[in-house]
Amino acid sequence: MESKSDAMGGVTYIAPVPTGEVYFAENFDKGTLEGWFLSKAKKDDTDDEIAKYDGKWEVQEMKDTKLPGDKGLVLISRAKHHAISAKLNKPFIFDTKPLIVQYEVNFQNGIECGGAYVKLLTKSNDLNLDQFHDKTPYTIMFGPDKCGEDYKLHFIFRHKNPKTGQYEEKHAKRPEADLKNFFTDKKTHLYTLVLNPDNSFEVLIDQTVVNSGNLLSDMTPPVNPPREIEDPNDQKPEDWDERAKIPDPDAVKPDDWDEDAPAKIPDEDAVKPEDMDGEWEAPQIANPKCESAPGCGTWQRPTIDNPNYKGKWKPTMIDNPNYQGIWKPRKIPNPDFFEDLQPFKMTPFNAVGLELWSMTSDIFFDNFIICTERAVADDWGNDGWGLKKAADGAAEPGVVTQMMAAAEERPWLWIVYILTVALPVFLVVLFCCSGKTKQPSAAEYKKTDAPQPDVNEEEKLEEKEKEEEEEEEEEEEEETNEKKPEEKARNDGNTENVSQEEEAEEEEEEVEMEEEEESRDITEASI
Repeated sequence: MESKSDAMGGVTYIAPVPTGEVYFAENFDKGTLEGWFLSKAKKDDTDDEIAKYDGKWEVQEMKDTKLPGDKGLVLISRAKHHAISAKLNKPFIFDTKPLIVQYEVNFQNGIECGGAYVKLLTKSNDLNLDQFHDKTPYTIMFGPDKCGEDYKLHFIFRHKNPKTGQYEEKHAKRPEADLKNFFTDKKTHLYTLVLNPDNSFEVLIDQTVVNSGNLLSDMTPPVNPPREIEDPNDQKPEDWDERAKIPDPDAVKPDDWDEDAPAKIPDEDAVKPEDMDGEWEAPQIANPKCESAPGCGTWQRPTIDNPNYKGKWKPTMIDNPNYQGIWKPRKIPNPDFFEDLQPFKMTPFNAVGLELWSMTSDIFFDNFIICTERAVADDWGNDGWGLKKAADGAAEPGVVTQMMAAAEERPWLWIVYILTVALPVFLVVLFCCSGKTKQPSAAEYKKTDAPQPDVNEEEKLEEKEKEEEEEEEEEEEEETNEKKPEEKARNDGNTENVSQEEEAEEEEEEVEMEEEEESRDITEASI
């Protein structure tokens, strides 16, 4: 592989080279259309002004390439028919090996209406690439296509009826993936089709499967017709009863059922407004009474639902005893039936072509490859599309830049950014910064003689109040300390007085006891 040039972001472009056998490979890096045929045909049933395939093709780099030297095929014109094709190295024969078709597309200007699909042109002695047009037989059509809001990724093959020899287009089911971004992001995408001999298929974008299935079961219309079909000559009998329910023949309308009662009746509780204007006449100017009054013209009672309304009487429905079901014509063997269990074995092809109409210019194609080995296609894709992806990633703007660019296209995103990013950040900063810093007290400034910063009036008042509180606390503490000795002394004095009184009382009791004893002794002696 030959290095072409240094790209931005340190990625160096090296032209991809096939790593195995290929039926076709084109990277356009030689800078010419050598080997390609520009169609000189005209479309049938089209005005002469637009019938010619006169759309321009050129080989050039992408407009905003990140890989100088990496060239591709560019559809230059808009609102014109384009057709270009090239021969394969050898015809592709469907036998025991898979078919892999792969190429790159970049809608550099987006896409309004147009396609970027390829056609694998059926091998034929009559094939003339100079006259390649929309009716030229193809075996497979594959690739992206879009008009309006309809985003498609075609996989169509033309199946040959083994009984009649006629060809019929078979379309793969639509991918379930959302394809819109591949058409609108203005990036290069890799499209791959893999067909296997067991009739399975895969469709990939950027090496990721977006659709898969089987040729026998997932194509429309089906490859094989049904064994039986409805008899076109069969007719439904006149007495065939398809009614599942019928009116009950025994049902009788109730006697009190009034079918003539109206659904609405005048509201008898309604009262005409006192300021209602008289008979209405078309005014020449706006009637001021009508502007302030609840209504104009002859007053009529509003209507309400009629509680006696029942409507048209109908008998109840019952099961039809003669019900025979929905009639269907009988089945007969399909005279056109055939069974092809190997639809993979399609008609050989020996050329690849682009036959397109587009309302958008500058569609970029690159790195076509047709081969039978998945590894060869993957290597080719990694060396081509993979290199573009790496270069785009190296030059990709940061998250903030992408958000700003998105908001320029969709201004409403600014509101989303404010609510989801800016507002939470602001609240966090506000919360972190809202706590008050503890300031040294005035007493500490007095103790240390440190310079005291200037404060506002409110802070001064707060400091003054704190100082006064501290002084009051100190005074109270001093008074408390002074009172404690006095109280102690007083308590001690009280204790001593109590003790003296108790001793005096004891002495008095002893004296009284002695006197009683003496009196008792004198009495006994006299006796």
